Amino acid sequence: MTHYDVVIIGTGSGNTIVNRRFADRKVAIVERGVFGGTCLNVGCIPTKMFVHTADLAATPSISSRYGVDEELVGVRWPAVRDRIFGRIDPIAASGSEYRHHHEDNANVTVYDGTGRFTGTKELTVDGKDGTTSVLTGDQFVLATGSRPIVPFIPGLEEVGYHTSNTIMRLDELPRRLGIIGSGFVAAEFAHVFSSYGVEVTLIARSDRLMRHEDAEIAERFTEIAQGKYDVRLEHDTVRVARRDDGSIALEMLSPKGVDELVVDEVLVAVGRTPNSDTMNLDATGVEVDDEGRVVVDEYQQTTVDGIYALGDVTSPHQLKHVANHEARVVKHNLLNPTGRIKSDHRFVPHAVFSSPQIAAVGLTEEEAKERGAPYVVGRQQYADIAYGWAMEDTTGFAKILADPETGQIIGCHIIGPQASSVIQPVIQAMSFGLDAHSMARDQYWIHPAMSELIENALLKLDLKAES
Repeated sequence: MTHYDVVIIGTGSGNTIVNRRFADRKVAIVERGVFGGTCLNVGCIPTKMFVHTADLAATPSISSRYGVDEELVGVRWPAVRDRIFGRIDPIAASGSEYRHHHEDNANVTVYDGTGRFTGTKELTVDGKDGTTSVLTGDQFVLATGSRPIVPFIPGLEEVGYHTSNTIMRLDELPRRLGIIGSGFVAAEFAHVFSSYGVEVTLIARSDRLMRHEDAEIAERFTEIAQGKYDVRLEHDTVRVARRDDGSIALEMLSPKGVDELVVDEVLVAVGRTPNSDTMNLDATGVEVDDEGRVVVDEYQQTTVDGIYALGDVTSPHQLKHVANHEARVVKHNLLNPTGRIKSDHRFVPHAVFSSPQIAAVGLTEEEAKERGAPYVVGRQQYADIAYGWAMEDTTGFAKILADPETGQIIGCHIIGPQASSVIQPVIQAMSFGLDAHSMARDQYWIHPAMSELIENALLKLDLKAES
């Protein structure tokens, strides 16, 4: 048994905690998978590299409307895939090498294996090399992330399927891809593979895609997606089978009865579940909620003093920028136990790098109504600003919700080009308490930049302070 000052489980955002300020502490880092976590290896970074390539591949399909005749000659899938992971894999390897062997980490011991609690602040690690180690610690950080949910569907295991962990490393592009799911993972991969020439079918149990977004955004996105892909709404996949020709048949139930789809590959993208169940948390007294998320307080501390948690294993947001924020809070609190700081989850933004992009922060209109919060809405179409006019974008828009009395922005939702960047000034305004009236009028807005989308949406808010 070896005792440590700090034990960190997971090397995603958890790996960012240990720096030179921990040089006087004995630290253990435990990792059961690939060094660097979900975002680096199978999440936001490689997926956005694929999205960028997909955006390029999709350009010829719309360029003729501008008088530019382009043609997509072909997509060299192995070259696309290998370029991306040729950059990603060495980063993961170098991160592992750094922690294992660099002189900066003389006080750090890395355990490559799966850790499970076997007592209060006692962790047993089953190493990949067959060894077993028992660690105790004064402080622990749980940063084990999440994994794709795979629902039980008869025949699915036997036939074989992909998740976001595996779909990006396919040997070759399929001719037909069935995607079970209707959220952001499904939307992004639908864009990627459709742009590469794959026939994509989205299978959604709900009556719309992106149903967790503001209803107007979800409805608009669903309409656009129906023009790009084969979208099967209110379809529940009940059986999967391999056919004699090697293809895959999916049997679905819909309000109109039984439906069937034949594809070459299946991607399951119905959500992610926290990896809390891998650690035997009961043995150390750490509580989880009904959805398996580790329960933490505003300091990111669990129900056990000295054990902290961050990222997907505890957060309902499941976003890298949230995990990074929480890692900074945990780092501070580990180093300053008598002067701890709180996490700030007031205005957590998110973006979907689909086609078109979606970005949001704050309350949806439906949530505002449910809470009884007073609000007014300002909407602006891309088509009615100069840059949107130049792009001839006829579907995108921004929607801002604000308190009519104070002018404080309570929500913003955008669907359209570069939504993930266009929304940033709103996030800043909400975070620093800048009211909508001041934001719209007390600064210059570059003309004819895309940011005028936000300016005009703000100007359309019916605020009492202006009357």
